[in-house]
This record gives sequence, C-alpha cells and structure tokens, in this order.
Amino acid sequence: MGGQRGCGMALLIQGRGRRAALGLTLASLALASAGTAYAADEDGQMWSIVNASRSLDAKRVLAMDVQARFSDDASRLGQTIIRPSIGWRLDGATTASLGYAYVRTTPQGRPTTHEHRGWQQMAFRVAGDGKGTTLTGRTRLEQRWVEGRDGAGWRIRQQVRLTTPLKDGVRGVAWTEAFVGLNQTGWGQRDGLHLLRSFAGVSVPISKTVTLEPGYLHQRAYRTGPDAVVHAAAVSINLQF
Repeated sequence: MGGQRGCGMALLIQGRGRRAALGLTLASLALASAGTAYAADEDGQMWSIVNASRSLDAKRVLAMDVQARFSDDASRLGQTIIRPSIGWRLDGATTASLGYAYVRTTPQGRPTTHEHRGWQQMAFRVAGDGKGTTLTGRTRLEQRWVEGRDGAGWRIRQQVRLTTPLKDGVRGVAWTEAFVGLNQTGWGQRDGLHLLRSFAGVSVPISKTVTLEPGYLHQRAYRTGPDAVVHAAAVSINLQF
C-alpha cells in the first residue's frame, strides 16, 4: 500500500510540477544564499559516489549507487549508502523507478544508526534535448525507518539539474535538491524543509560507458540550534553497461 501511495504521489507531482520544480530550484538557491548569514556548524568532507546502470531491455533498467562520505575534515568514514533500484522508461524523457536504500551513519561521539528506505521516483526532462543545454527534474518520495526506533518518516526530495556543453564532450553541471519532511518522527526527522543540497562541477567522458563528475557540494541542514553546513569535494563515477 505504501508503494501505491508513493507512486501515485510521485506521478501527481511529476504531472503538475515541472514549472513548480523550476520555481523550487530558484527558491532553494535563494534560501541557500540567505542561510549563510546564520550561525552554523561547518565541516569539510569528501564524498565518493559510484553510479552503475544496465538496461534489461528497451523499457527496463537496473541501477545501483554506492556512496562513501568522509566527515570531520574528511578524516573518517561518516556515512555509507547502498541504493539499488529498477526503472521503467515511460518515454524518451521520463523514467519511473522503485528502489531501496541502506544508510549507515556514524556520527562523532554518538551511536551508529542503520536506516532503511523504500523510495519511488520520477525523473523527467523539463527543457532541452539532452545534447545542448538541458534542464531535468527528479522527484523522489521516501519512506524511512531506523533500526531500534519507532515510526516511519515520509519525505519528498525535489532535484533540478542543469547541464550545458563546454568543450570536447565536457559538460558543465549544476543542481540543487530540497528535502521536505512530510511528518515528524521520534528518531529525528523534522517536517517541512530541513535539508538543502547543491552541486557545481563538470561531467567528463572517460569512455563511451564511463563519465567522471567532480565538483563542489554544499549542504545545509536546518536545525533548531546552529545549522549544520557541509562543504564537500564530491566525485561521481557513472558507469553504463
């Protein structure tokens, strides 16, 4: 039942929300700029990401991403994410996906947590043809459970991504993603906008099936006390089989 609810909500958002997604991106960038005026706990990190995908046929695609996030001035492994999924291409510009995520988080001086997520996603093109300057959107609905704690957290993530050709196949990349809680939980999820993540970098083709995407990632977590701000060197390797 949760999957049906998630797919329905994602379809509704995707159907209505292409212009809304662009508006959310502009609002998110404004919030990120405004947020720098407030006190914050800041950390330098290193994020390494591997994204792999394989087409099963003309419609279905399997995907997996694995992330290692090094925190406390990139001195230790603070979080690991493993996220498999299956997607269905609805047309040349839209893909619906279902997936699972395991998230292991080891905060400094606090117990390790093990989180499990179910998620449903719509990825769609807003403008462009994928070759020139192109704007895409990604709407993801998550259901989150933490081992040993009661309650499921429902959250929407809205990402908008802009790419543009530079030279010799290299593309400039910029995206922003807002995380909006739909409820509160006893283990710490807040309702409303509680996380904003943005990235700027380049996409460099290494071969026909491999691209490298290095850049700068900025993340702000909104809290009742000082916000938590991450400045990260992020490197993604994208593999297509």
